[in-house]
Amino acid sequence: MWRELWTVYGGRITGVAAALFLGFIYLFAGFWDMLFVALLLWIGYYVGKQRDLSADPFQMWQQLVDWLQRRWRMFRR
Repeated sequence: MWRELWTVYGGRITGVAAALFLGFIYLFAGFWDMLFVALLLWIGYYVGKQRDLSADPFQMWQQLVDWLQRRWRMFRR
């Protein structure tokens, strides 16, 4: 059962565990903000999910950059 869970959700588990670890380091190193810890967890989950789906985890960011470049092109000469 655990091996099957690890096979299917291994990337998500690893991503969330790494983000949680980094969140605890940030928590104990100084003043923390719960939204930052939640952001770390979401990023870890998203990257792990993309790994599980064999997709590029940074594709969404590349699409955003492309959209912004097209949008701001009208201000260029």
